[in-house]
Amino acid sequence: MHGDSIFLESLAVVLCVAAATTVLCQRVHLPVVLGYLLAGVLIGPHTPPLLVADAGVIGTLSELGVILLMFYIGMELSLRKLAEVGPRGFAVVLVELGLMLSLGYVAGRLAGFNPIECAFLAAMLSISSTTIIARTFEEQRVPPRMRDQVFGTLVIEDIFAILLIALLTTLATTRSLDFAGLAAAAGRLGIFLTVLMMIGLLLVPRLIRFVVSLKRPETTLVTSVGVCFAAALAAQQYQYSVALGAFLAGCLVAESGEGKRIAAQVRPLRDMFTAVF
Repeated sequence: MHGDSIFLESLAVVLCVAAATTVLCQRVHLPVVLGYLLAGVLIGPHTPPLLVADAGVIGTLSELGVILLMFYIGMELSLRKLAEVGPRGFAVVLVELGLMLSLGYVAGRLAGFNPIECAFLAAMLSISSTTIIARTFEEQRVPPRMRDQVFGTLVIEDIFAILLIALLTTLATTRSLDFAGLAAAAGRLGIFLTVLMMIGLLLVPRLIRFVVSLKRPETTLVTSVGVCFAAALAAQQYQYSVALGAFLAGCLVAESGEGKRIAAQVRPLRDMFTAVF
């Protein structure tokens, strides 16, 4: 019962504070996402303990927000659109990562960090927050074509981030760069993505079309979210980002032709847990 009390208390604090800060931001004509960030500051561990929520509970809830958001983006983007933006997105990611890694490393050296610390600083500065960008784009009503291009680029960036994590892990443990290990990590990631997509394309679109044919919205919602979390769990089991698995699940659901209908049902869930994030 004590654990249930902590969960309920943390959720109540987060949602009430977020409601107050977002209303305040809207009243003064500021983006809602700033209200969410302000709420995070107010209930975080570095503020007076009046409103501090349990970090473990909030961490779990925020991860749900990331999963549902990436699932929603996957349904909007779809595999066809991702293939269209892929070449341009790949080029953008190479330029952006190269530039930010270089600037981050130089900034670290100027700050007096050692080379390994500089590498980690550069990596942190080079990766964008898909969640923040998605919320900002939604409020600013960014044109669909630009939104698809940016989200496609962010997905490719997330894939590079997985390889970057593998490289930094090796660097931190062996104090040297292991390009053979990086190539092996890239191969494992490629195999995982290929297998997941092949199995998913065979099963998920057919399953979604069958469930939609039952004409029970709640069954459609439960099944779709179940597919989302199953893909996220599969990614986590192989030590990849849950966000990547959720995004691919959204793309697979979109292949059923029912992506827009399901996105409309998932959106309230996405909004609540993204606010927690």
